Amino acid sequence: SLLHLCFRAPLVTPLVFGLLLQPPLTQLSNITQPNIVLLMADDLGIGDVGCYGNNTIRTPNIDRLSKEGVKLTQHIAAAPLCTPSRAAFLTGRYPLRSGMDATNDYRVIFWNGGSGGLPPNETTFAKILQQQGYSTGLIGKWHQGVNCESRNDHCHHPLNHGFDYFYGMPFTLISDCQPTETPEMDRAFRGKLWLSTQTIWLLIFTAVLGRLTGMISVRWKMLTCLAGFSLLFFISWFSSYGFVRYWNCIMMRNHEVTEQPMVTERTTFLILRESISFIERNKHKPFLLFLSFLHSHTPLLTTEKFLGKSHHGLYGDNVEEMDWMVGQVLDAIDKEGLRNSTLVYFASDHGGWLERQEGKRQLGGWNGIYKGGKAMGGWEGGIRVPGIFRWPEVLPAGTVIDEPTSLMDIYPTVVLLAGGVLPQDRVIDGRDLMPLLQGAVEHSEHEFLFHYCGIHLHAVRWHQKDSGTVWKAHYTTPVFHPVGAGACYDRGVCPCFGEGVTHHDPPLLFDLSQDPSEAKPLSADNEPLFNTVIQKIGRAVEEHRKTLTPVPEQLSVYNTVWKPWLQPCCGTFPFCWCDKEDNN
Repeated sequence: SLLHLCFRAPLVTPLVFGLLLQPPLTQLSNITQPNIVLLMADDLGIGDVGCYGNNTIRTPNIDRLSKEGVKLTQHIAAAPLCTPSRAAFLTGRYPLRSGMDATNDYRVIFWNGGSGGLPPNETTFAKILQQQGYSTGLIGKWHQGVNCESRNDHCHHPLNHGFDYFYGMPFTLISDCQPTETPEMDRAFRGKLWLSTQTIWLLIFTAVLGRLTGMISVRWKMLTCLAGFSLLFFISWFSSYGFVRYWNCIMMRNHEVTEQPMVTERTTFLILRESISFIERNKHKPFLLFLSFLHSHTPLLTTEKFLGKSHHGLYGDNVEEMDWMVGQVLDAIDKEGLRNSTLVYFASDHGGWLERQEGKRQLGGWNGIYKGGKAMGGWEGGIRVPGIFRWPEVLPAGTVIDEPTSLMDIYPTVVLLAGGVLPQDRVIDGRDLMPLLQGAVEHSEHEFLFHYCGIHLHAVRWHQKDSGTVWKAHYTTPVFHPVGAGACYDRGVCPCFGEGVTHHDPPLLFDLSQDPSEAKPLSADNEPLFNTVIQKIGRAVEEHRKTLTPVPEQLSVYNTVWKPWLQPCCGTFPFCWCDKEDNN
């Protein structure tokens, strides 16, 4: 047998070496332009998903993605609210670079009829993939604005930002879209407007009564002017806030309004149908599908099949339905034989909304062990989100990566996979993730990540690569109410500035590697490197600020107010109502 082995050696040796040199995963050079499916949940907390530690909400399909792909445990949103986070996701840039972070309390797009939005001069990954020959589609939520100067200029519309096809909400889902729910949009401000109107009417009524009884000497002309003023005041605000469901809760297909107001009972079905149809229509060429779920934002639209099925009330039902939708999309990919040629990504736009409650009902998500939640620019709970990639035979299955990564990293990752070139005329803050996902490199390219609340820098993360430590310095934190509650239950949303925040000098410092819950702030007394770390982060902030240039504020008060002449309308304004999906 030894003789036989000697004679076979010349044949065996090359074979063994060939097997040893053969890579276990497909080389990228063998795959040109994979299909790309991006799945983004809305307001989903990292603690709401099974593969991130939740053992009571059932998410088998998202968990399957994780098992078959790569799970990121330190995946960070660039902002803790929808509009700025999604702007950063689409452009690969911190939102204040495009003017999509606010100086005021209006930190998101507030009206379809507003003039702010993702500027036309921003280059989204969809636009580059479109130029690379991809079919590009956005199904679901947009929330990046619609028009600039006229009702049909569509300057902020998805079709002006690289998407060939759009079906969904140009705005975002809110409780006002569900007639049976308590209005959500600008609730406190709307209450003040009602109170002011009623006070004016009461004064006028009292004055008229006094004039009629002779108790007050006031001219009828003055009373008529006051009545006219009160009527104009009422019309000025009720024309917008009184019809939120008609102005904001609409569905569009490309540039056409198809439902005004939207019929919420069938929204889930239509979004799923459109997503699967897009895959089927484009299976013979490379495609980009961005499925931007309306789940799990209030009012938590959930079909009867899933109502009452979870252990976490309506919110849990809604998350389980979204997971089922993920499964349906994955099944469609498999059915068309696209599994091995499709990169699938799942994430949330930011953390769960802790303060969202109605009575004893918790309608917002859970952020696991992480402090804070939606709207909080610094605390981990507002910005650390699920991040999962699956690409069979290219990415190693069952891998977990605990390196700092960002939603902005999707931009360079998909652009380079499509064979595109990153824009050279602007700063791109994202980094290509493929070397990290494939295991070619050990560390993320991010040394520093800057955590903004509006335009205010609240915290900075430093990834000290030589030691693997992740430091985080908080310059500003929100004031929780009640004290120790972990959220701003008195306000509903934590502010970025003013009386509702605390400034820290020196900054609060945490070692996230040892204290991911940010429970034990360090000091010069208990951390020998305290001053060194604070100085290093301070220098990084100075360098970062040098890269910022002034741009128009897309979320200024003027840009966020409702403008009737910009309102998308499927009829003759103001008679805007239609249902073009009824026959379908």
